[in-house]
Amino acid sequence: MKKSLIAAVMFTLFSLPALAAQQTVNLSVPSMTCSACPITVEIALKQVDGVSAVEVRYGERDATVTFDDEKTSVEALIQATTNAGYPSTLKQAGTKQE
Repeated sequence: MKKSLIAAVMFTLFSLPALAAQQTVNLSVPSMTCSACPITVEIALKQVDGVSAVEVRYGERDATVTFDDEKTSVEALIQATTNAGYPSTLKQAGTKQE
């Protein structure tokens, strides 16, 4: 009984950091000037290790990115769009998700 309780507690403790690692940010990408631009931005962001979801909106000229903050950073996301020819800035940080 004690062993299974200890195992359950250890499992929970080691699982919490993995669950809390998802973060969502909104990037402003003002240089998107045509309807094909969001495709390039989306591809660039999806190639960043740790990115799990990307939504690029041409009309708003922004991108919402969900990523594992233990694998990548906002700076890496900004660098990815910049390297693709579309410099971006942090527009709004989201809350951590489980």
